[in-house]
Amino acid sequence: MSDRKALLVGINQFKYVPSAELRGCVNDAHDMAALLKDTRGFTDDDITILTDSVATKKTIMQVLGRLIAEAKAGNLTYLVFALSSHGTQIPDLNGDEDEELIGNVKARADEAFCPYDLKKKGDQWDPKRIIADDELHDLLVDVPESCLIEVYLDTCHSGTGVKAIELMGFPDMPRPRYLPPPTLAAFKRFHSAKGLPKPRSIVSERKEMRAVDAIARKGTILWTGCQSDQTSADAQFDGRHNGAFTYHYIKAIRENPAATRQEIHTFVQAALKKDKFDQLPQLEMDATN
Repeated sequence: MSDRKALLVGINQFKYVPSAELRGCVNDAHDMAALLKDTRGFTDDDITILTDSVATKKTIMQVLGRLIAEAKAGNLTYLVFALSSHGTQIPDLNGDEDEELIGNVKARADEAFCPYDLKKKGDQWDPKRIIADDELHDLLVDVPESCLIEVYLDTCHSGTGVKAIELMGFPDMPRPRYLPPPTLAAFKRFHSAKGLPKPRSIVSERKEMRAVDAIARKGTILWTGCQSDQTSADAQFDGRHNGAFTYHYIKAIRENPAATRQEIHTFVQAALKKDKFDQLPQLEMDATN
């Protein structure tokens, strides 16, 4: 039995939000699969790929949960989870986020990721049809340190993408992988609520980072396509669509197979800057990795 598994998710189509179509996410998932097989010893049997209509929240969480269970049982030493899709924001209900401007509202927001069945419910996204960063955190945090977890999120992580969504009307332009919240009413409602817990503190004197920016577990490596206040681009390279981060990450690995993760991160940053993308990819890991 293999000691490594991967779940690779790429979503271009959104059942209830057809105008949010992307073009490079499915390619991202298949390209990551090829990379894992070519460079990290994975086989076809080790990799699950979920794309478009198959990639509902229920299916994504079921498959990821099954792999997490294998890791907890001590059967895995390496687990990869990659998600290419839209990112969005939802009200933070447990007070673990810093306040920020969401549109014209100062409020706390959790980052969230869009499955194929993303759908509105009232003035916000339906919790049953969106994946919150807290949900990913809670799944991963209890995996034993004997299993290295590597997470790739090529989505947008920022409310600043609200204006950038207008670019989606131009087919040849890079598209932001961000969907603004359906309305700001939910943020206003939760912001005015009393008694929310204060944000937790973390190392040094720094406020706690978003759960997707720093999963509190040794042995977790997190790659994101951009900073938490930026958008990630869905763009075209040599006539084929990919996420800008995923494309340059895979290219850097293939061109520099002996490089460390920190070196790859530097290569990707430089490549994105050279191609005039504003996004700054993030690499979070502890020193043992």
